[in-house]
Amino acid sequence: MPHPKPTGSFVALVTPMNEDGSIDYEGFRDLLAFHAQNGTSAVLIMGSTGEVSMLSPEEKRSIISRTIKMRPPGMLMYYGCSGNNTQAAIDMVRYAEAEGADGAIIAAPSYICAPNADIVDFVEEICDASDLAIGFYNNPPRVKTDLHWDDMLKLAKHPNMVVLKESTTRVGQVAQMCAAKPDLSIMCCCSPNLGLVVPTMSLGGHGTANMTGNIIPAEFAVISKPWTEPQDAENFKTAYLGNLDMLHFAYSAINPVAIKSLMRAVGLPSGPLRKPLKPLDAPALKRGLDIVSKLGLEQKYGLRLRPDLAA
Repeated sequence: MPHPKPTGSFVALVTPMNEDGSIDYEGFRDLLAFHAQNGTSAVLIMGSTGEVSMLSPEEKRSIISRTIKMRPPGMLMYYGCSGNNTQAAIDMVRYAEAEGADGAIIAAPSYICAPNADIVDFVEEICDASDLAIGFYNNPPRVKTDLHWDDMLKLAKHPNMVVLKESTTRVGQVAQMCAAKPDLSIMCCCSPNLGLVVPTMSLGGHGTANMTGNIIPAEFAVISKPWTEPQDAENFKTAYLGNLDMLHFAYSAINPVAIKSLMRAVGLPSGPLRKPLKPLDAPALKRGLDIVSKLGLEQKYGLRLRPDLAA
């Protein structure tokens, strides 16, 4: 049976934490409701935005088991299931499948800098190991391995491979994928520095796998809508250009430092970062709060600004 493929705004959620560093599960519930109300079509829990590399194996399993029960109607729930070896990733994918997840996102294991052929085998083994929908995050800045479009088109033939999130700077890679029309959702990172959002959507991409949607979900629902009529392109242009300042702010520090610091300062569930990550300093956070005010986000989303954090 074919897997439903995510389209539109696929938001990589932060992992909300309590002041003692434990997982804030009620914060997860509130965030999922916030996204359901504002047009997010799918969420990724425990991606890089969710500080996944700093979660314990027990925390990862608990997050899957508890948040899947909070799924809003109609929203796809994906989980970051990358592992530092093939079996570890398979084990996490199988756990997510057994708990009722809609899908898993995997990336090449970090640090080992494996050649492309080995990562293609890695992904195919994971796809073979369960019947869960799988997405691949092509993110060479984090893991060095950088799959070519030929590699991705080979993987796209697997019935469980349903999403590509592209995070290179190569428009040509996106163009080759879109031209080949594989049976998977073609998405991209929302970083304005990579510059992939405009070409991905204009070439027929299916949405964005984004993290800035944590703070502007309704805007990202517009930015990420596939173009099926001319008005979609006009709406995209207005939303994208109107929110460029927020996009640049979100990527002004290593993910998720800027976005999580700002969420905390506007009353959205977030909590502290895990060390060694530290929150933005006061001047940098004030820039983010100024953007929130300029965009009128307090009124739109009922946010509660905390200027004391930026003093």
